[in-house]
Amino acid sequence: MPLFRSALFALPVAALALSPVAMAQAQPAAMDDAQRAAIETVVRDYLMKNPEIILQAVEALQQREKMAEAERSKAALAANQQALTRSPADPVAGNPQGDVTVVEFFDYQCGYCKAVQADTQRLIKDDPKLRFVFKELPILGPASVVASKAALASKAQGKYLEFHNALMAQRGQLDEEVILRLAKSVGLDTDRLKKDMESRDVLSVIAANQALAEQLGIHGTPGFVFGTELVPGAIKLEDMKRMVAATRAKG
Repeated sequence: MPLFRSALFALPVAALALSPVAMAQAQPAAMDDAQRAAIETVVRDYLMKNPEIILQAVEALQQREKMAEAERSKAALAANQQALTRSPADPVAGNPQGDVTVVEFFDYQCGYCKAVQADTQRLIKDDPKLRFVFKELPILGPASVVASKAALASKAQGKYLEFHNALMAQRGQLDEEVILRLAKSVGLDTDRLKKDMESRDVLSVIAANQALAEQLGIHGTPGFVFGTELVPGAIKLEDMKRMVAATRAKG
């Protein structure tokens, strides 16, 4: 685990700084081999006598990394609001002029995304002032990419929401045959769909979403953005409503 290794590499320095003997031995001049060996012995002995320092250092490092990631995400959210909420290529549900925008990054093969689907639909239905943006983020294999390409291509036929819901309702493994069968079931022209799936516009949307997710620190699905707040992972309807209310209160 990279984080754990980083913490371990940092431990000798931390232990050296904490050891009175080591501090007494530390000199600004270059150390010879004997001095270096003596310091290494002090560090090793200190860690053996105080093994809890390892866990403390790892926890401290994890906390710093978490805080740094949150700060990077916050800055990225502020810098990418236009791409995040107002890209004309993104499908939108709810009120196009809504006072609060919720964004969901999702994958059609993600079980957690399917689990929150009913709640996101209810959220949109219950709030007439809500604007909901769909961000296709196929990260779970080739079938996910095919499904996202097909879903985005269906927008040209005015069937995105119907097809999106059908894909989310599908249980079991997706493949091209299943995807096209679902497309036909919602009234899509599958011959046209297959051509549109390979269009530059469709492929550029997926690439842009992947790049944006990377900038925001979204490494899995689902990932929600409520205004300027990133919420990774699946959340319940009551939490979604609370986040919308908090965003609305901020204006």
